[in-house]
Amino acid sequence: MSTALVIAEHDNQSLRGATLPTVTAAVQCTGGGEVHVLVAGQGAAAVAEAAAKIAGVTKVLHAESEAHAHALAENLAAQVVALVKTGGYGYVLFPGTAAGRNVAPRVAALLDVAQVSDITKVVAPDTFERPIYAGNAIATVQSADAVKVVTVRTTGFDAAGAGGSATVESLAPTGDSGKSVHLGSELAKSDRPELTAAKIIVSGGRALGSADRFTELLTPLADKLGAALGASRAAVDAGYAPNDWQVGQTGKIVAPSLYIACGISGAIQHLAGMKDSKVIVAINKDAEAPIFAVADYGLEADIFEAVPELIRQLG
Repeated sequence: MSTALVIAEHDNQSLRGATLPTVTAAVQCTGGGEVHVLVAGQGAAAVAEAAAKIAGVTKVLHAESEAHAHALAENLAAQVVALVKTGGYGYVLFPGTAAGRNVAPRVAALLDVAQVSDITKVVAPDTFERPIYAGNAIATVQSADAVKVVTVRTTGFDAAGAGGSATVESLAPTGDSGKSVHLGSELAKSDRPELTAAKIIVSGGRALGSADRFTELLTPLADKLGAALGASRAAVDAGYAPNDWQVGQTGKIVAPSLYIACGISGAIQHLAGMKDSKVIVAINKDAEAPIFAVADYGLEADIFEAVPELIRQLG
């Protein structure tokens, strides 16, 4: 049985949720073999301890270094490649997030293997399913590489549970590659749930007409439901919502328990990012809008009348 290496995503203080379904995928890849988790960071001991408690994880490797403080892709890729070359891993799995997609291709190139991207199912140890054409078709991909570098669509796998008791081992850091420098971070702070982790999402499209109307209409509904706010690419491009709210093929892939689409027509790129939601509610005055084809509940109505009424009904 092969051993899998999962690259943990974290902020040096807490483990991000995207790591958990990646562990699930790793367990399925190995078929009962070992699953190791790499925690590379600075002051990330608590993250390593949290990773050790994930069910299915057999070992946590903790690389502590200032070079890993900001998860620079070049430094992390060098750490992963050094570990793979000495550790005999058959799989290297990254969450299919912006961070994971940044590092995985570098690792694959340095190992001279093909990357298997955005898997949603493990068919066999060397065979995977992944969506193509914005999710309109599913490709079955077989890899003959000795080391399989994989990114995992986190909405395609259940999050691994707690209850693990893995050992934590310190790992010698590879140091700074000197290829990039962290200059600063501008973090958006919000009391709302993070979009990819939210159980309820209220999302708006270009039909809202302006940033002010977007906020005025959707914020009260999101407040009532304790929901995160999302947006279509058209709404983001028009300046109605910030980039980190974008849901879709070129934005964030989400699968909440409830997704409410307000004034979103349902372009194929948007559907690719939210159609795995458990319940989809669409409000649109265009009866021919593609969003209704994937919606569990559809309301053909003007959003400027329907949404305020919905808020009133929610009390």
